[in-house]
Amino acid sequence: MIPGSAVYHVVEAMAPLYTAAALGYGSVRWLKAFSDEQCAGINHFVALYAVPVLIFHMVSTNDPYHMNERLIAADTLQKVVILLALMAWALWSRLRGRGGEKKASSSPLKWVITNFSVATLPNTIIMGVPLLDGMYGSVSGGLMKQIVVMQFCIWYNVVIFLYEFMAAREVSTKIIPAVENNPASHHESSRHEVAVNIEITEVASSAATTTAREGGAADATDGAVVKEEEALGVPPPVPAPPVRRVVWKAMKKLLKIPNTYASFLGLIWSLIAFKAGIKMPKIVDNSLFIIYTTAVGLSMFASGTFIARQSRFVPCGYTIASLSMVLKFLIGPLIMLLASFAIGLHGTLLHIAVVQAALPLAVTSFVYAEEYNVHADIMSTGVILGIFISLPVTIVYYILLGL
Repeated sequence: MIPGSAVYHVVEAMAPLYTAAALGYGSVRWLKAFSDEQCAGINHFVALYAVPVLIFHMVSTNDPYHMNERLIAADTLQKVVILLALMAWALWSRLRGRGGEKKASSSPLKWVITNFSVATLPNTIIMGVPLLDGMYGSVSGGLMKQIVVMQFCIWYNVVIFLYEFMAAREVSTKIIPAVENNPASHHESSRHEVAVNIEITEVASSAATTTAREGGAADATDGAVVKEEEALGVPPPVPAPPVRRVVWKAMKKLLKIPNTYASFLGLIWSLIAFKAGIKMPKIVDNSLFIIYTTAVGLSMFASGTFIARQSRFVPCGYTIASLSMVLKFLIGPLIMLLASFAIGLHGTLLHIAVVQAALPLAVTSFVYAEEYNVHADIMSTGVILGIFISLPVTIVYYILLGL
């Protein structure tokens, strides 16, 4: 069994997180110390500065020449399987919904991002290191760091790309009718969309050009039908934006995000530093330390302020919260177990891979969900409830794997 001292170390790691979340909740709910704009500003600071610096620190201090390939392969396989399954479900949902009324807010891609984050992006460093250190010894700490590095370098960039792709697709679909009917309104809308940094003018014009080319090939009968519909006041169908153009816009936006630079700069530094045996200058290291130490605390604080601004303590509802807990603590670890078997993990390495998959949702996932305004209620609930539930759940997995 896990010694009592190890459980105490886990509680030591959990208590500061809840202190920050409780302070954020009380500051907004009772003290009214922050407005909605100020809360958004706090979250924006975390997403723009604190998290990228934390990413750079984690990646740059990891030795890329001594990583466990099988553990990384199992972790990658789990995430790829879940992502492909969710994308297949999204495609099936979209095909099934074609021809019927479907609101933009019900986009399957939103659920792909949310479910993928809940199932595969655990709070590995804050909760994982003290918990697994008590279970499997100090060797687990280095393995946890390797998984975190892969998350920061690859998987969070995948999530951000999906956010940007979804934003570009939805905004371009809304802007195209305005371009066709009222150029002045298009100008105003374009200026408004700068807030999400989506360069929609080119997407809209590309879609309009594509539509014009396709319209030139239409026969006279179709033209007569369109004219008749216009005479009756029936709005023309919204042309779908070209996927290739939207993907290109999302990629351009991804390359401008600090996380991308932080990941690759950290990787480049680690490759040089661990090969040449050099260390980062103390003045630079301390400067980064001041920033990245704020990331986790302010993320939990922002989570508390978000919950305080909702009408109920579990903003996403108890049904969705329960389903997200099942996805986090049952589906994710189960697929990790199968992926580990497929790769050939066994013994302690297998146990570590499965238990870390049952850790609570990473706080960073909530930061991005609120930044892009996509299911932040589910993410905040997953972070808060997940930290409570994770300790008994991981102990159960520890016992079952040891049988």
